[in-house]
Amino acid sequence: MSLGDEIELRPRFKLDLNEHNKIVLDRFEEHAINTTNLVVSRLDNHVFIRIPKAKQHFWSPQLHLEVVSFDKKTALLSGLFGPNPTVWTMFMFFHFIIAVLFIGFVIWSYTNFRLEKSFFLQTVVAVFMVVFWFGLYIAGRLGKNAGKEEMMQLHQFMERVLNKKSSNVI
Repeated sequence: MSLGDEIELRPRFKLDLNEHNKIVLDRFEEHAINTTNLVVSRLDNHVFIRIPKAKQHFWSPQLHLEVVSFDKKTALLSGLFGPNPTVWTMFMFFHFIIAVLFIGFVIWSYTNFRLEKSFFLQTVVAVFMVVFWFGLYIAGRLGKNAGKEEMMQLHQFMERVLNKKSSNVI
């Protein structure tokens, strides 16, 4: 997997592994004991790799891995980089509220236009919602850039644990 210069919103990847998922998951647990610069937790077939609370900032990413075995010799590792779930939920909530307000003010503006009443205020608020949405977009892009080094750190830890290069990315 190449993280490159451009980071997607929530990059996903898949790796074919030549080991049973239990072996891979146990290896993550072993490395979790020996590392102090990352927090590694496991729940069933899921592994969560995070930056410690003391080092986290608002935009700190986390890596969620799911390791599923199809037979005794192979497994599929699915990975997802993303922001803290609280931050992600907050951003999605803001986008939803802006979309609802935009639609509501556009409908109100159109209704007043058809009734030949003043619709200036409703139109200004609708335009402001578009400007606010662009502000959220820019804030998100700046946040992704702020977490890029930590994202690389999470990815390198995963590669160290797997003892392989990312050439098997699907």
